[in-house]
Amino acid sequence: MLRRTHRVREIQRTVLTNGMRVITERMPHVRSISAGVWIGTGSRQEAPHQSGISHFIEHMLFKGTTNRSAEQIARSVDSIGGGLDAFTSKELISYNVKVLDEHLPQAFDIVSDLVRNPLFDKGDIEKEKGVILEELKMEVDNPEYLIHEIFSSNFWKGNALGQPIIGTRRTIRSFDRDTIERYYRDYYTPRNILVTAAGNLTHGRMVRLVEKYFGDLKARPAPKAAPSPKPHAPLVFREKNSLEQAHVYVGVPSIPMPHRERFASYILNAILGGGMSSRLFQNIREKQGLAYAVMSELTMYHDAGCLVVYAGTAPKNIGKVVGCVVDEMQRMADQLVTDEELRRAKDHLKGSFVLGLESTSSRMGNLARQELYFKRFFSIDEMLNSVERVEAEEVRKLAVQFFDSKQIAVAALGRLEGFRLRRADLAR
Repeated sequence: MLRRTHRVREIQRTVLTNGMRVITERMPHVRSISAGVWIGTGSRQEAPHQSGISHFIEHMLFKGTTNRSAEQIARSVDSIGGGLDAFTSKELISYNVKVLDEHLPQAFDIVSDLVRNPLFDKGDIEKEKGVILEELKMEVDNPEYLIHEIFSSNFWKGNALGQPIIGTRRTIRSFDRDTIERYYRDYYTPRNILVTAAGNLTHGRMVRLVEKYFGDLKARPAPKAAPSPKPHAPLVFREKNSLEQAHVYVGVPSIPMPHRERFASYILNAILGGGMSSRLFQNIREKQGLAYAVMSELTMYHDAGCLVVYAGTAPKNIGKVVGCVVDEMQRMADQLVTDEELRRAKDHLKGSFVLGLESTSSRMGNLARQELYFKRFFSIDEMLNSVERVEAEEVRKLAVQFFDSKQIAVAALGRLEGFRLRRADLAR
C-alpha cells in the first residue's frame, strides 16, 4: 500500500494492493462528507454497437443489488438525510453521496453495494429500456440537445466522442444481460476505479472503508485507452420546421485538459463568450439584438478539445450571427485583448475557481478530475497564480491556433428555408 500526503491542501492519496486509488481532502470546518466512486471510463470507450451502454449500466445499478431492492436503496439514503446521485459523461462515470459526517459508514455501504453487487435482472433491463427511450425522446424534443448532438457527431466523426452518451434507439433496444454484464466486468475493475471523499473525515478511516468493501476485488489490467479523435470541420444544416428559432453552433478544435496553456484558453473563452461582459454577448445581443442566448464554451478531454459558440436566433439572421462570431474570432487572432478585458477575465475566472471549491461535493469532484487528468493536485493558490500569469500575447497566439477558417465547423438547426454557408463565407 502506497501513501502520499499533499502539504498545501489537506489531501492524502493511497493505492490499495489491487490498484484501487483512494483520495481524500480533510475539511474540518464542515459537518458534511461527500464521497464518490468514479469509473475512469465513459461513452467514448464504447464501440458503435455499444453506444449508450455506460449510461444504461449507471441506471441499472440503481435498480437493485444482491442486498437491497431499488426501494430499499432510496429509503436507506433518505433515512440518513443524504443525497445519492450519479452521472455518465464522455470520460467519467460517477456514483456519489453527500451526508452528515456521522453517517459516512452507512452511506459508503450503500454506494459500494450499488457498484459491487448489481442484480442486472432481466425484467428490470427490459423496463429500463422503456425508461431510457423516453429519456431519449425528451432530449430529442429539446433543440439545444439536438443541435449539440448534430454538431458533435460531425465534428468528432469516426470516433466515439461523437456518439451520444445516452445512445440511440437501436442500441438501447439491443442491450441484454450478457452484453451488460460483459461490459461491466471489463470496465468496473480496480485499476479503473477511484474513490474520492471530501469533508470532515480522516484519510485512514476512508481507506479502511474502501478496503472493507473493495479490497477483495482481484487486480486486473486497466482497460485499453480509447483511440484519440481527429476533429473535422463540417458545415451541417438540418431543417426542423416546428422550431421558431434557428439554433447555431460554431466550433473549432482547442487543446486537451492537461495542456500547459489551458489557463490561457480559459481566458480566451471568457473574453470571447464566457459571460455577459464578453465580446459575443455585448455585440450580438446587446448592440445588434440578434439573439437572446449567445455564449461560448470550452470542452476538454484528456487528449483533445473543442471551443464552441452557441446562439439561438431568427432564421433570417443566421448568416449575420455566424459572420459576427467569425469576425470576433478573427479580431482575437489579429489584435491583443485590452488590459481591461484581460483583468476582467482573470478576476472572473479566479472567482469561479474559488466559489466552485467551497462545498464538499465540489472538492470531491475536483479530486477525481485532478487525479484522472493530471495525476497531481493543485492548491487554490496555484490555480489563481496560473491565471494571473497569463499574458495577452498568449491569448492571441491561441486565437491564431484555434480560429483558422479551414477548421471552423458550423451546424444549424431550424426552419432554415434553404439557408447554407460555404467555406469561403468563413474566411476573413
